[in-house]
Amino acid sequence: MADGGGTGTGTGTGTGTGSGRGPPCPGAAAALRRWELLRRRAATAAPWARGLLAAAAGLGLLYALLRLPLRLRDGLAAVTVFLSTLTPKFYFALTVTSSFISGLIFVFEWWHFRKYGTSFIEQVSVSHLRPLIGGVENSPPAPAAFSVGENEANRQNMPECKVWRNPLNLFRGAEYSRYTWVTGKEPLTYYDMNLSAQDHQNFFTCDTDALRPSDTVMQKAWRERNPQARIKAAYQALELNNDCATAYVLLAEEEATTIVDAEKYFKQALKAGEMIYRKSQNCHSQSPQHEAQLRRDTNVLVYVKRRLAMCARKLGRIREAVKMMRDLMKEFPLLSMLNIHENLLEALLELQAYADVQAVLAKYDDISLPKSAAICYTAALLKARAVSERFSPETASKRGLSTAEINAVEAIHRAVEFNPHVPKYLLEMKSLVLPPEHILKRGDSEAVAYAFFHLQHWKRIEGALNLLHCTWEGTFRMIPYPLEKGHLFYPYPSCTETADRELLPTFHEVSVYPQKELPFFIHFTAGLCSFSAMLALLTHQFPELMVIFAKAVLRVIWPVSAPSVLASG
Repeated sequence: MADGGGTGTGTGTGTGTGSGRGPPCPGAAAALRRWELLRRRAATAAPWARGLLAAAAGLGLLYALLRLPLRLRDGLAAVTVFLSTLTPKFYFALTVTSSFISGLIFVFEWWHFRKYGTSFIEQVSVSHLRPLIGGVENSPPAPAAFSVGENEANRQNMPECKVWRNPLNLFRGAEYSRYTWVTGKEPLTYYDMNLSAQDHQNFFTCDTDALRPSDTVMQKAWRERNPQARIKAAYQALELNNDCATAYVLLAEEEATTIVDAEKYFKQALKAGEMIYRKSQNCHSQSPQHEAQLRRDTNVLVYVKRRLAMCARKLGRIREAVKMMRDLMKEFPLLSMLNIHENLLEALLELQAYADVQAVLAKYDDISLPKSAAICYTAALLKARAVSERFSPETASKRGLSTAEINAVEAIHRAVEFNPHVPKYLLEMKSLVLPPEHILKRGDSEAVAYAFFHLQHWKRIEGALNLLHCTWEGTFRMIPYPLEKGHLFYPYPSCTETADRELLPTFHEVSVYPQKELPFFIHFTAGLCSFSAMLALLTHQFPELMVIFAKAVLRVIWPVSAPSVLASG
């Protein structure tokens, strides 16, 4: 007892005066003294006493753990009893309120998407909530900014909705007609063929045609709408002049049913065209008419050589085709408007001569030259080739993108911004059709023409399509919206849809851009609003039935307390 009293006195002194101030209240000081006394007695007590105290503490903890579920059960039972006693008017008011709130959220989401092109809920969750829960945003890096001079040069060199001759257009008789025979569908539209007729008249006719009867007949032949009438006129021209190069060109394009037959006609056209071209060179300075005749004969010769190179490419003689294209570009360097380099790029990719492809790109992917899908996507393919084999989205999200991967992603973004229709064809998310004879830069027609010939080159490089699939959609979040502004290129033309519908066949579903897909949360809020509105209507029309439905839902949610609730109800 003496030890206990001494301990109590010492403790009281230490507690009351050791800190220089008194306890908050006398009751607290007394409790602290009693706790310290018990602690010291337990420290000096026998082992069985300490075990008894531990057992008592364990029983107390077990009682607290068992008491918590009982309280939760009682709370759930009370909530269930409260909900089961509610009237149908309450359920109706609840569903109407939830429908109204979800409708407001849906309207706000739709307005935000129309104005900014993104979902507000998704943007907030990715930007603010995901970092809080430890997630890492896996968004592609912003592409490197291009100079203002490039944008200005592109704006001046690329007028809106200018239709271009397809550098890789097929042969009418050997390819387009065969498609018609098999499917019964016309792959070429009247508008497209009319543009080709105008091209033929511009390329293959001149003011001096009246001096040569065969050229006079061919001038009328290019204006004929009926293919059989054009073929008949070509034979009439050959009867007048067996060396009429344009007549052989027409027969190669439209009468030949195979590439081999087309090549035979073009070889005859080349022989006649070279002879006429040499004659025109000798007398082109005599008068303006002779200069016009030389331009026409030059056009015929270049066209024939180009088509012969394409025949060699289609027949598998790829190296021969590459040599013919290179020689043609050296012989006529000023005819870059014909885009022969795009034929060369495709042939070099078939040879897998990627160093040569890069050399061609270095020459033609220039600020002063108009861009094309072939230029942009081939550049992206070469950069993707360096990293695609080892690229993994999961690994990249953890360690970040390397310099080579950033360059590849930037190149893909550049290509997608120039023509956003191409990826769906390369990823085979949309079916291909035969390419038209004319294309619209940055339009669906250009995408069809590019993917038709280059899809195999993307498939050949392992992982290239996977890298494209993982990164191309991120471009749409980075392109300015609305499209009054441009990012890497001039603003996207607004008239592409109309021109593409005239160039592409009616059975093809034209890709329209910009048409951003609706975010998930717009669909979700629309569904939530519709569902809650339907519940409100059903509650108003069938109140008793909806109360029974609500009780059934409660039985599913709280099966433990449901029997007692239903019994009390």
